[in-house]
Amino acid sequence: MFIVFLKLTDRRDQAAALMDGHNAWLRQGFEDGVFRLAGSLSPGPGGAVIASGLSRHQIEDRVSTDPFVIQGVAIPEIFEVTPSRLDPRLDFLQNPA
Repeated sequence: MFIVFLKLTDRRDQAAALMDGHNAWLRQGFEDGVFRLAGSLSPGPGGAVIASGLSRHQIEDRVSTDPFVIQGVAIPEIFEVTPSRLDPRLDFLQNPA
């Protein structure tokens, strides 16, 4: 599973103009069954996505297509997490890539 942090840059003033594209990117990730959670970071500017079911390379490719990333509005940080303990209700997060 992956946790992706999208940290806004000094170009964050362009975010509003790109929001429709960013939301379409998020919607597609959920429709594809890859994104499991998305939301804003608090406190601080930016957001986070939890994703699973793909390889690191595939996640990197997907994140690179976010309009925020393409236009330099957000810088992604991708962390791979291999759970050693997991609540059974979250077993779906352990999909092999």
